[in-house]
Amino acid sequence: MMHAVVLGAAAGGGFPQWNSNAPGCRRARAGDPAALPRTQTSVAVSGNGETWIVLNASPDLRVQIERTRQLHPRHGLRSTPIAAVALTGAEVDSVAGLLTLRESQPFDLLATAGTLAQLDRNPIFEVLRRDLVPRIAIAPDAPVAVESCGLRITAFAAPGKVPLYAETGLNDASDDATVGFEIGDGVRRLVFLPGCARLTDALLARLDGADALLFDATLWRDDEMIRAGLGPKTGARMGHMSVSGPAGAIAGLRGIAVERRILIHLNNSNPLLLDDSPERREAEAAGWRVAFDGMAFVL
Repeated sequence: MMHAVVLGAAAGGGFPQWNSNAPGCRRARAGDPAALPRTQTSVAVSGNGETWIVLNASPDLRVQIERTRQLHPRHGLRSTPIAAVALTGAEVDSVAGLLTLRESQPFDLLATAGTLAQLDRNPIFEVLRRDLVPRIAIAPDAPVAVESCGLRITAFAAPGKVPLYAETGLNDASDDATVGFEIGDGVRRLVFLPGCARLTDALLARLDGADALLFDATLWRDDEMIRAGLGPKTGARMGHMSVSGPAGAIAGLRGIAVERRILIHLNNSNPLLLDDSPERREAEAAGWRVAFDGMAFVL
């Protein structure tokens, strides 16, 4: 049996974003029940319901832990049921929460060699004592057992791009800076892929047959931010495919067998965040659910 809790479902900046006065953010800030606030994306998984792996350390991780009973300390003066943190990349939205976990608490930090190299370049992450928080490089397609959780986690390459702060404008697209995770207990399989620039045949084969898929839903349409006057970048430029359209996630993943389909990592501009939007109805009609903070399920 596998347990999963969505700690945060929004993309960078959360929902509402702190400096956004866009209609959706105004609705969320005003307490509109059809525009539920969401923190930045992170998910916790466990094979026993007691010890957990956290997928991505979002900047909101402290708040997420405090409102998630399963992640509260239970023993002695200091403890945690978090056995490991696994990173899909080195974007600020995925690593900033590591600084929250600096209070001399042992856990394993799992990431690709490239992601760990980005952390190594920034001395601020040395607040995580290496004797207590070993940095374990995981190679794509090489399963790693997290025995205390009863799970195996496998990283796999996903089309994406280098972190924003590492962009040079020359070669920002990358097939090794972003990974997804396949987590399994030997029977069931959950796939976490919050950042994906495009679908490939190899990726579709990987996702096919998953018991649960949490997939990139940053933007509903590729030019969403441009149309809304929020920025000059397309989703493709940011390393994210759109949800809608003939090249989007709904269409591209229609032909694979996935029992539970969940859209996660939603930008504050995405109309999927609004329960009463036609886009939400379209996604739900296609068999997708939209992630929210505190969403929990058992496989």
